[in-house]
Amino acid sequence: MNEQLILYPLFLQMAISIILMFGWSRIKFQKIFSVFGSVISLGLSIWLFIYIWENGTQTIQAGNWEAPFGITFVADMLSSTLVLLTAISGLAVSIFSGASVLKDRLRFGYFPIFHFLLLGLNGAFLTGDIFNLYVWFEIIIISSFVLITIGGEKAQLEGAVKYFTLNILASMIFLTAIAVLYGITGSLNMADLAGQIALVENRGLVQITALLFLIGFGIKAGVFPLYFWLPASYHTPPFAVSAIFGGLLTKVGVYALIRVFTLIFVDDPFLNNIIMIIAILTLVSGGIGALVQNNMRKVFSYLIICHIGYMIAGLGMFTEVAIAGAIFYLIHDIIVKTNLFMLSGVVYRIKGTNSMRDLGGIYAKWPKISLLLFIPLFSLVGIPPLSGFWPKINLIKAGFTNGSYITVGAIIFASFITLVIIAKLWSEVFWKEDKELPLRSNFGYFSNMTNAKRLQFIVPVALLSIVSLYIGFGAEHIQELSARIADELVNSQGYVDAVLKSKN
Repeated sequence: MNEQLILYPLFLQMAISIILMFGWSRIKFQKIFSVFGSVISLGLSIWLFIYIWENGTQTIQAGNWEAPFGITFVADMLSSTLVLLTAISGLAVSIFSGASVLKDRLRFGYFPIFHFLLLGLNGAFLTGDIFNLYVWFEIIIISSFVLITIGGEKAQLEGAVKYFTLNILASMIFLTAIAVLYGITGSLNMADLAGQIALVENRGLVQITALLFLIGFGIKAGVFPLYFWLPASYHTPPFAVSAIFGGLLTKVGVYALIRVFTLIFVDDPFLNNIIMIIAILTLVSGGIGALVQNNMRKVFSYLIICHIGYMIAGLGMFTEVAIAGAIFYLIHDIIVKTNLFMLSGVVYRIKGTNSMRDLGGIYAKWPKISLLLFIPLFSLVGIPPLSGFWPKINLIKAGFTNGSYITVGAIIFASFITLVIIAKLWSEVFWKEDKELPLRSNFGYFSNMTNAKRLQFIVPVALLSIVSLYIGFGAEHIQELSARIADELVNSQGYVDAVLKSKN
């Protein structure tokens, strides 16, 4: 029974999707049931997280085939934490979707596909098989392609083509890497690969295989120079879709990089140097890209890229302190980035635009909402003691310990540039004098909404803001969690033993 707990988040999201399909034309039912299912998913995720915290890594073998021959699902502290964060973000976006996504788009099966996407995310985090990681990635791509095109506007379709093309290329590279890996080791089980790859005599071939994985996952994560699809597509779909994309989709690529390069291709100086160079360039290029943008969602899209660099830098330094910093930042970033795109949706409904040149006066008219929106914006910057501050301490400390002074410089530069960007955004959007824009006909302005609908916009932002505040003010708890995850990743024998226990 306890082992089957690993599969409950998957079965639940699948069941929610199927039930929502039967209510295809009943929009009100879909809104209510999506939130109801998301609350249950959050409860299951908390249950799984607590169980793994108390009992350690758990596994289940599909069809009772012993590892490494069967399909393995593994829940360790990293995967259970990400499943929990997916549930929190999914609940917030589910509430936000009911108010922000137009009814015509909801009739195209928005909610069933949304929960199918959450199914793919949970599957990617819980699988212990490298080929099945590819399968879950494809489920994510198919679901996200539907969500990014729903509504069929020209900008959406242009963004979708770029998104789909680059992600299919990433999948092809990923599948090629899997084929080569299987050819040299004869295994697809990630725990088994940890031992098999060390026995391969041709280390050059191993490094080439690792580089293929780095490119494939790097495209999905949006690292330099493979990120151009992201800012070209993330600003085009509905705001709720941008929120789940910005918070979670690129983090699946980051998770895959962390998992593969701490379990299979472990602590190779050549690979670590490549990862460090990529991290530095990602930090710098993403920050500069955000600095020159005018549209709020494009600013946040480039900041996704910039801040992916923090996590990749922690992986490249490959010490427990550095990886703990990367994990802490991953936890903070999922919540904040999801919230920022919902924030941009609130601003859009208040003013009818996301162009910073045309915005202003929001604080004067909506001071309480502005103060709420202040939390995710400045959590992103890392103003002490908000959530973005603490992981950077770990990363900078690890950089000085390793002598990675260029990396430390890039981290400080990215932090400074983020501060400049958010200060500019706050000034332009909230403090600047109001610009009287012509009213748009048939547009659902925030001021004209009922209180119930306004709450559907504000409650999810408030929910994630509270989580961000907890991450910042309860940083010792997140640090303890991050340190435990880092210890499990660096000392991966526990993961291997848990998966292969039936073989031994």
